[in-house]
Amino acid sequence: MSGSPVKRQRMESVLDQLKQFTTVVADTGDFHAIDEYKPQDATTNPSLILAAAQMPTYQELVEEAVAHGRRLGGSQEEQITNATDKLFVLFGVEILKKIPGRVSTEVDARLSFDKDAMVARAQRLIDLYKEAGISKDRILIKLSSTWEGIQAGKQLEEQHGIHCNMTLLFSFAQAVACAEAGVTLISPFVGRILDWHVANTDKKSFEPLEDPGVKSVTKIYNYYKKFGYETVVMGASFRNTGEIKALAGCDFLTISPQLLGELLKDHSKLAPTLSVKAAQASDLEKVHLDEKAFRWLHNEDRMAVEKLSDGIRRFAADAVKLERMLRERMFSAENGK
Repeated sequence: MSGSPVKRQRMESVLDQLKQFTTVVADTGDFHAIDEYKPQDATTNPSLILAAAQMPTYQELVEEAVAHGRRLGGSQEEQITNATDKLFVLFGVEILKKIPGRVSTEVDARLSFDKDAMVARAQRLIDLYKEAGISKDRILIKLSSTWEGIQAGKQLEEQHGIHCNMTLLFSFAQAVACAEAGVTLISPFVGRILDWHVANTDKKSFEPLEDPGVKSVTKIYNYYKKFGYETVVMGASFRNTGEIKALAGCDFLTISPQLLGELLKDHSKLAPTLSVKAAQASDLEKVHLDEKAFRWLHNEDRMAVEKLSDGIRRFAADAVKLERMLRERMFSAENGK
């Protein structure tokens, strides 16, 4: 006979408790790491794909992407771009075999200030998924939360039915603009906000509920729920499990395999911190932002300005590293190097 309900509940992991009121997403390109934690969705980015593409396990996918780039022909740059897009999609396809929900695939961060180029690249990624037999309903296209990125998201959602995940989101202004654009999902970063405060203020440690990243996501969640926005809030970029527990009840949380593992081993009691009821009782006031107002309000937040710029640069740098790796695979052999 099984143990009492009370005993069973006490033995339940924090991860299993969290799944009862928050959709858990795996933040990884290593799809073998996904099996263990049974997430609903998964997110990738250029840095995660770069890390996974260097693992011996995934060399077949890299070779397939290289062959695709060569097959389409064109200049070296075009072949590398096509191979890169294909590699992102191949990882996405494999991840989708392991999860019931959606995978997020990111548009090149170097396009972060070019709306039309982001729209075109997103459509190309969706076409590649379609060729692989994957419906666009299972894909979230990740775009940087610049003004141009947010407007690209609005256009993709409204005109093409392509679902978007707005990433590198650090300011309340970015969150408001995303809600008004009607995008499917936002990824406000928690850990990188904490990093900035540790580096730029006298305070070097924070209790979870006082963590500036946790407070930022809490405010955004409350604003969305108070004013009835359907855009999903998915907390991202966590530094520790305390931040995750402090955002229990958030719509979605995307979590690295390392922290998922810690949550699985933790058997303390977890209760939701965020709720629609509390959000509706908050004293937040509705804001409307056109481009000028957005740029001003975002610019007033030094942390957000610096972290958005830094995030774009980092993802762009990893995209360049990934392209360099593919270039060596595609062209160094034929050049006799």
